[in-house]
Amino acid sequence: MGVSKDPTTPVPDSPPVLDGASVLDGASVLESASDPDSPFRPEPGDRDLAPQFVLPLVVRVERAAPPPRTDALETAARAVLVMLGDERSAGEGEWARAMRDWQDARIRKVVRRARGAEWRRAEALPGITVTGKTAEVRVFPPVPLDGWPKDLARLQVSGTDLDDPEPPADADSCAPVLWMNPDLDMSAGKAMAQAGHGAQLAWWELSDAERAVWRDAGFPLAVRTADPARWAGLTAGGLPVVRDAGYTEIAPGSCTVVADHPALR
Repeated sequence: MGVSKDPTTPVPDSPPVLDGASVLDGASVLESASDPDSPFRPEPGDRDLAPQFVLPLVVRVERAAPPPRTDALETAARAVLVMLGDERSAGEGEWARAMRDWQDARIRKVVRRARGAEWRRAEALPGITVTGKTAEVRVFPPVPLDGWPKDLARLQVSGTDLDDPEPPADADSCAPVLWMNPDLDMSAGKAMAQAGHGAQLAWWELSDAERAVWRDAGFPLAVRTADPARWAGLTAGGLPVVRDAGYTEIAPGSCTVVADHPALR
């Protein structure tokens, strides 16, 4: 697993509490958010009046060798963390203004797919490619909701259907795990965006020192579907929870991901 650009980076400035958004411009909310200006709150607020931005992610899906679903989800989650932890996203970095604008509004993530020449054109744009076991995901600095670069805007959103050839191994209980709701049926693209939300929530809940440890280790994590018998306990256990606004695929208020980082237990 790796990152195409892997500078030694300082821990970025602590961001404000965030409103997660899902693939296809859906919005998600943090269940426990109490700040009246939190972008996680489902009610309209000042953040809805701000210019809206989106964090683009592109997954490489070649016809002959699509990545396994779980590997793609984990790589997308790590890509979000790599962008958050990159020195260019903090302080006076070249992406810092876009990252701040993105976080000041409703947080949105959109996952698109590319292959062949499409992927090569995407790689030519400023961003970071993160690799998993076989998956490749490129994350780009936020762009205006209606201002996508043409080489990204032309990529397909829907139809990103991936499968696991074998059931994934049990997650390491000592490592971060993003638990997916066992009762929801989401496309791979939708699930990748939700996994990214969960990873971002965990990142923001950690202290600077805890973030640095996770970043320096390469952001190890697992994405797994929770046992149905455990799901209610996970959502009520005080860990960060992502709820979807229901713009695409699933019902409003659906709890999609629980971010289970050892430091947050």
